[in-house]
Amino acid sequence: MADARIARTDGWEMAGSAADGSTLGDVADHDILHGTGAETSEARVPDAVLRVPDAKIALSTASVYPESTADGFEIAARLGYDGVEVMVSTDPVSQDVEALRRLSDHHGVPIVSVHAPCLLITQRVWGTDPWTKLVRARDAAERLGAKTVVVHPPFRWQRSYARDFVRGIDRMAGETDVLFAVENMFPLRYRDKEVAAYAPDWDPSDEDYRHFTLDLSHTATSRSDALDMLARMGDRLGHVHLADGSGSLKDEHLVPGRGTQPCAELLEHLARTSFAGAIVLEVNTRRAASRAEREADLAEALAYTRLHLAAEAEAEAERRYG
Repeated sequence: MADARIARTDGWEMAGSAADGSTLGDVADHDILHGTGAETSEARVPDAVLRVPDAKIALSTASVYPESTADGFEIAARLGYDGVEVMVSTDPVSQDVEALRRLSDHHGVPIVSVHAPCLLITQRVWGTDPWTKLVRARDAAERLGAKTVVVHPPFRWQRSYARDFVRGIDRMAGETDVLFAVENMFPLRYRDKEVAAYAPDWDPSDEDYRHFTLDLSHTATSRSDALDMLARMGDRLGHVHLADGSGSLKDEHLVPGRGTQPCAELLEHLARTSFAGAIVLEVNTRRAASRAEREADLAEALAYTRLHLAAEAEAEAERRYG
């Protein structure tokens, strides 16, 4: 299949060679030019059909740090990402809905999600009340046309917030079409000691949330089985943070393929199940020595994701072309 062309028809990626040696691209071109239609009896069955879901592959603005939110939009557009996730941070532009709208329009890159400011370094962004932060994140998502708000479980010291978090998130989710996707985190470790920093838990998959964000750098840090967590989330998986990790004590956010996480297997699963959420590359490029090196890492991450976000479906090929 190395020489085969790829054609997209009705949401499917088709690749392979027909029995007479012509590529499926040739078959598709013939059908389009001569009006035979892809499902006529004359159509030839390809060796394989690759299912590619409608999921957008987006870049988190956190992936360009220490460059700015505006730089994130520029880089996403130049590299060919389908969209951007805005990490609401200490960068004033990330907090300004109108500034974000202008960036999205200028670069032609949609905003697919808003990451609420729930990190330690953003404790005072959009105020100090955690519920107010979520309301503002929801409002921003609605105004920007973003589908999802990403939120972390509360820190354990946020006792009142943590006590009502599951019920409160469900209540807010019922008031909007925006998804509140609760992200898996990790325990803090020091040598052989483990400290639970989040409540109700760093692993949200056993709670009754409507939607989840699955982060593979965090499964590496927590030393969880990512595919088991994926199975527990089931059809409530609404959003993915794609990165890799080696299982160290640090939250590494490596380029996919450079660690031990089942990034390829996850992407193939998303293809098989026609995942319609966003797959956001949240990669740490802080050590990049230059803009060129940073962009090379982010281009590699995008290429990896596009390569593996496909699943062979020969039975579907037979049904559609037989």
